[in-house]
Amino acid sequence: MSEAPLDPRFASPRVPSWAANLLLVGVLAALWPLAALINGTVNDYVIDILIDIGVAIIMATSLNLINGITGQFSLGHAGFMAVGAYSAAVIFKHYSNPAWGGWIEGLAFLGVLLLGGAAAALSGLLVGIPSLRLAGDYLAIATLGFGEIIVLILKNTDSIHIPFTGPAPRNGPAWNVLEVGGAAGLHGIPQPQSAHFFFWTFGWALICVVTVWRLVHSVRGKALLAVREDEIAARAVGIDTTGQKVFAFILGAFFAGVAGGLSAMYKQNLDPAGFNFLASINFVVMVVLGGSGSITGVILAAIVLTWLPEQLRFIKDWRMVIYSLLLIIMMLVRPEGLLGRRELWWTRKRLAATFDPNAVVPGASVLD
Repeated sequence: MSEAPLDPRFASPRVPSWAANLLLVGVLAALWPLAALINGTVNDYVIDILIDIGVAIIMATSLNLINGITGQFSLGHAGFMAVGAYSAAVIFKHYSNPAWGGWIEGLAFLGVLLLGGAAAALSGLLVGIPSLRLAGDYLAIATLGFGEIIVLILKNTDSIHIPFTGPAPRNGPAWNVLEVGGAAGLHGIPQPQSAHFFFWTFGWALICVVTVWRLVHSVRGKALLAVREDEIAARAVGIDTTGQKVFAFILGAFFAGVAGGLSAMYKQNLDPAGFNFLASINFVVMVVLGGSGSITGVILAAIVLTWLPEQLRFIKDWRMVIYSLLLIIMMLVRPEGLLGRRELWWTRKRLAATFDPNAVVPGASVLD
């Protein structure tokens, strides 16, 4: 008796892990000369849009880990972005040195981005432990409250007095007073002269996407998906559901903090109003429109929803009206989002199968 063919979901990957890792390193390395080429040939307006798209990809993918893959409903993701943005910008503004250059400045830039991500991850831990015991509407209200609290704190904080000694800042009234800016915002953030922001932004976007993708297809990822599908059943088989949700919350917050740091250093200005409830809703729309749980769908939605408003500027006051109508039509036509819970290449295989009945199509995965 012949054995049944192996389900493609459980087959070994066609590309070995070492080859995939080598390819990722190659793509990261190729971003540097590409960034230099873009900086020399593309106008600043287009570069601004590209940077915004990269930041949106990081924010939407990290939120998709929480909302789409783990099945929670967070409305405070812009709050984590604000924590990372202000943490990175305040430190870099007060302690960077204009004499830095080359790899020293690059390391300092990387350091403040990681610092911003760590600060956001810590806030994610502090918020996640109590709030992630909630679910549904209650969790949404708790995360919404967190986002609003962050904005209110930033609006009412002009400076931070640190109680310990340290190096004299490049800017600021005293060595132990860090300017935050209050309601007027933080301005004059120094931009690393040697930094190719296209490289940094899309490098971090690639790291974020690959991290979430590999996490979803790992053992822990299956636990996260189990929490999404049926939290009671997941708890019954021994999964620490609260721990899994807190982990997703922390990782998502970390990447949101890094995205905030990148945006702050590129734009060189921060306004607390830029991290309000509407900003969080914008990222939620990207996740819902792309398809909750679909990584490639969310990336497509982040690109479209960042690029489209810029292309509608020629109609001025009607721009947001048409933008909103397009979103409504999209939700009526595709309520599950662009790709639902599928990925782009799975959709292509299904389309191919409609023209070739003998084609082998992977069975529905846990993301379908």
